[in-house]
Amino acid sequence: MMKVLDTVELILREKQGEMWSISPDATVYEALEIMSDKEVGALLVLERGHVVGILSERDYARKIILKNRSSRDTKVREIMNAPAVTVSPACTVDEAMQLMTDRRIRHLPVVDSVGRLLGIISIGDLVKWTITSHEKTIEQLQNYITG
Repeated sequence: MMKVLDTVELILREKQGEMWSISPDATVYEALEIMSDKEVGALLVLERGHVVGILSERDYARKIILKNRSSRDTKVREIMNAPAVTVSPACTVDEAMQLMTDRRIRHLPVVDSVGRLLGIISIGDLVKWTITSHEKTIEQLQNYITG
């Protein structure tokens, strides 16, 4: 199998868009409003500038809807995935994909050595990068073969 050894830092450099976050003390309903407004499936949960968790639509479905809880009365900290699984900018695309597969997660915050948030990558970002990388390799091989 062909490995993609590019780093997630390269993906962050290319990636457009903002990062959306919420406080752990906000209500789940407030988080859902942001997710809907920004058309995202997950929010970083930040406390004093550090990533303390991630809240996803999946968390809402499993921990609010299926348990018949109120999103207006439940705090983000009660249902968020914590601690957040993070990676460094030097993490390779292959390592990030393996981590996401093993942990069954779809979003990975990228943090520096002191825990400062640099960005977030999704499984979609990794798949897109992998496909593009493989397409470039195939094109280079075709050019080599045809001279």
